[in-house]
Amino acid sequence: MEDKVSAELNPVSLVIPVFNEAQNLDQLIEKLREIALRVDEPLETVFVDDGSTDDSWQTLVQLRNRLEAVKMVRFSRNFGKEAAISAGLRCCTGRAALVMDADLQHPPELIPEMIRLWRTGGVKVVHAVKARRQAESLGRRWPTLAYYRLMKLLSGYDLRGATDFKLLDRTVIDHYLALPENVRFFRGLIPWLGFPACSVAFTPQDRPFGRSRWSVWALVRMAVRSICAFSSIPMQVVTLLGALTFLGALVMGIDALYMKWSGRAVEGFTTVIVLLLAIGSILMVSVGVIGEYLALIYEEIKARPAYIVERMETHAGGVQPVADQPQPADPDRNRRGG
Repeated sequence: MEDKVSAELNPVSLVIPVFNEAQNLDQLIEKLREIALRVDEPLETVFVDDGSTDDSWQTLVQLRNRLEAVKMVRFSRNFGKEAAISAGLRCCTGRAALVMDADLQHPPELIPEMIRLWRTGGVKVVHAVKARRQAESLGRRWPTLAYYRLMKLLSGYDLRGATDFKLLDRTVIDHYLALPENVRFFRGLIPWLGFPACSVAFTPQDRPFGRSRWSVWALVRMAVRSICAFSSIPMQVVTLLGALTFLGALVMGIDALYMKWSGRAVEGFTTVIVLLLAIGSILMVSVGVIGEYLALIYEEIKARPAYIVERMETHAGGVQPVADQPQPADPDRNRRGG
């Protein structure tokens, strides 16, 4: 009896970021209803509307009564998926939280197995990994594979097949939310925390409606930021390039002086042009790499909240006061040694 009461007070939470998914929500909620009947744990569902411009919020309001326990959070604008995940984890009350997408590419049918592994496997994290990638063009597949290889080389984390579809124990949630950084990469930070984990494979399903909102530019920006957030090696490469350039310049300088003193100096416009182009390219790339790290520092020291909640509702429809905003970082914390 005591265990049952504990389960009722501490349900498993589903955290679902939503951005322009109005057409998929009906089918998603119907699947979640079916899943709720198959698991022993009561499920709490937290939808986070990340500033949708379609009817996603209105659809959630209409369909929420189909689920037993629902929280709905609406951002004042689009703050991004990372912010939506953080908001959902901050609002959920479960002993564990399962993060999944609203587009049905993360199959809800996998939820019972992930909960079982968490309850019986002695792990704090259950990763759902792709057994294979969904159909995509070569123009997107090869850059993606190159990113995974580069990420592993520079940071040591192998994210091939990794997704945001994860189950987190409450201990993991608390440590994740306690991290002071605002610029987050959920898919990389969870392995970085280092808690015992296991994986379960799945094959991504096709979206019933709509298409991915991730543009090529957005994916490139995410790749660059995630690498910079988990590795300082690019900065060290800049130093290495500078050292190699200096050695090359030293050798060529000695050679040029020798040719002049021996009276065999000739005009070398091609060599000069090639050297200028090479050095200029290295300098520009180096400035760009440094700029990315400075941009991350700039985002952090502004200490703005990661998101703004405009509205929050429960299953009963009562509007809750917005009191759980993320707090800005304390700029004096490091000086105080806190």
